[in-house]
Amino acid sequence: MKIRLTAALAFVALPFIAQAQEKVVPLKYGNMDQWVTRKIHESGVIGGDTKLLYELGPTKVIEGNEAYVNQGGSPWGNSNVMAKVMGIVKTNTSVYPERRGNGYCARLETHIESVKVLGLVNITVLASGSMFLGDMKEPITGTKDGEKALNSGVKFTSRPKAIRYDYKVQMSGEPNRIRQTGFSRKSTVPGQDCAIMTCLLQKRTEDANGNIIAKRVGTAVIRYSKTEGWRDQATYEIQYGDITHTPDYKADLMKLGVGGYYARNSKGESVLIQENGWADADETPTHLILQFTSSFGGAFVGSPGNKLWIDNVCLVY
Repeated sequence: MKIRLTAALAFVALPFIAQAQEKVVPLKYGNMDQWVTRKIHESGVIGGDTKLLYELGPTKVIEGNEAYVNQGGSPWGNSNVMAKVMGIVKTNTSVYPERRGNGYCARLETHIESVKVLGLVNITVLASGSMFLGDMKEPITGTKDGEKALNSGVKFTSRPKAIRYDYKVQMSGEPNRIRQTGFSRKSTVPGQDCAIMTCLLQKRTEDANGNIIAKRVGTAVIRYSKTEGWRDQATYEIQYGDITHTPDYKADLMKLGVGGYYARNSKGESVLIQENGWADADETPTHLILQFTSSFGGAFVGSPGNKLWIDNVCLVY
């Protein structure tokens, strides 16, 4: 009888033992409680307003039109940028700190941004809120090839089993998306918009010509397509190796080369990451790409009004 009871108690205790063995590692500044506030003075010909841009990093204020570089060892970049087009300084803010409890979270928004100066420049673009591991090269000089300003991913050699964070979603309710690039008419893109979380582990190499070649080591991509209130500690498994034959594989979200990510090579040049194969399931990565965005479909595509809130980003081992 004692043996049976002991075995039963051990069986009941197993889930608690497994949970106790779980290791949760917060990403630096991933609790969203510290922000750099930048005060940028836009050009007089478009009103000369002082606009605020927000960056994840040590709490401080930066005054003046300085190109931003990540502060305090922060691994985070976002879509808040200072642009200088034809000598005109303009900003875009689509990521904001927002009060949550005793701290803050990040709010990512999709909206329309425009700048018009008679006879000089007339640009209207759709801008989605995006927050990612990496950095942004400023100033942005135009909407063409804007993705090249992003340096996507950070050096990373661990193998977490999952990514975990808190989130909230608000969808615009529009049945289709729009494309508005600034240099062509607004067009309709079929399909409802959604918010996306993309987590990719890669093993990168660089060839003699400076091309960055990558094998996909791990994958976790989640689509949010309906309005939801706060969900705490949402946890998503990272799948390793070739996942094309697994039930969870979604080609439009997870295929090789998804996202068209750029990174800087050893020469400081921005090049497209050429993701050309699946790594073995036991491979060790060299880089981690992690991105949250309020719209789906690439640059200048989405539905104004989409919002995604993110907080307490961690990796689970």
